[in-house]
Amino acid sequence: MTSTERSIAAAESHSAHNYHPLPVVVAYAEGAWMTDVEGRRYLDMLAGYSALNFGHGNRRLINAAKAQLDRVTLTSRAFHHDRFAEFCTELAALCGKDMVLPMNTGAEAVETAVKTARKWGYKVKGVPDGRAKIVVAGNNFHGRTTTIISFSTDEEARADYGPYTPGFEIVPYGDLAALEEAVDDHTVAVLLEPIQGEAGVLVPPAGYLPGVRRLTAERGVLFIADEIQSGLGRTGRTFACDHEEVVPDMYVLGKALGGGVVPVSAVVASRDVLGVYRPGEHGSTFGGNPLACAVALEVIAMLKSGEFQQRATELGEHLHQELSLLVGSGAVEAVRGRGLWAGVDIAPSHGTGRQISERLMERRVLVKDTHGSTIRIAPPLVISKEDLDWGLDQLRAVLGS
Repeated sequence: MTSTERSIAAAESHSAHNYHPLPVVVAYAEGAWMTDVEGRRYLDMLAGYSALNFGHGNRRLINAAKAQLDRVTLTSRAFHHDRFAEFCTELAALCGKDMVLPMNTGAEAVETAVKTARKWGYKVKGVPDGRAKIVVAGNNFHGRTTTIISFSTDEEARADYGPYTPGFEIVPYGDLAALEEAVDDHTVAVLLEPIQGEAGVLVPPAGYLPGVRRLTAERGVLFIADEIQSGLGRTGRTFACDHEEVVPDMYVLGKALGGGVVPVSAVVASRDVLGVYRPGEHGSTFGGNPLACAVALEVIAMLKSGEFQQRATELGEHLHQELSLLVGSGAVEAVRGRGLWAGVDIAPSHGTGRQISERLMERRVLVKDTHGSTIRIAPPLVISKEDLDWGLDQLRAVLGS
């Protein structure tokens, strides 16, 4: 057996089968490239589902982590530490908000947003106890906790986990009229992804997000934007909402906030919203720990330069121009996305998304499929144009285009 085969066999034997990864075992990575245990190099065109926006082994982030490792990594929130206030201040400023509630994973941040909206609804809006409702969109992906999958329309994620958490109403994504009909006096929030990632990088119709913002403001409802995948430079702006000059009441952030080094997530909102909490009502032992804050502060500093947003804009325009040429070739049915983020629908005659991903892996390019026929392309924002073009050449070769 090869090293790859031995490693995969051990993983299959001793880990739960809740993932179906491509058969590659990564041992080292730098920038946009990963090297497996056999010494083969692969171009990473997934970037950890946007957690690695700044590339593998980014020296600024690694140096920030190393410096903090020698000082203090965890205090719990029982005590203050000297990186916390700066992290909260800088992240609030990046979002144009007042307050930050840090957590660790994206799902934790979404759970926190749900709890916050409900508490705000009862304490501020005056919704009767136990009647708060949150409106969400079909085909959403906000995480995999019991509450979150309760409002998922993906049966693979939802089946066999009931009974489900009540208090949510699902409407079609992009349908403003359906959203308006669903919002009532008990609605405390509308929770949306500005671009739906797991669903296949679905971009809503122009005017939809401004319409959501207008409706929620008029009806006294919080607009929660889940920017865990779409935020922090991926689409060419700091937040995907920025493309339509929309400012939600609450940002839910994760993935790239930890730079691919440590898990960092946060809910960011105004004082009127996050100010509803009192000590003991919500928390996390590791949330806002010194190591996480040190890395996230460097991420924020990098975003403030605008360099990565500009790269995502310029390379994204090139990516979508090249991918659009594949539409109509018989191999690709549709391409969607924004910035360095694309969903590519493969024609059934050319294979499933999984099969295309496996063929690309054989040509040393790593992407991931979703919903059967779609592959997602989301390289690190540090990728060079030459490497991006090489990756696209491999896609064309696999599709015979």
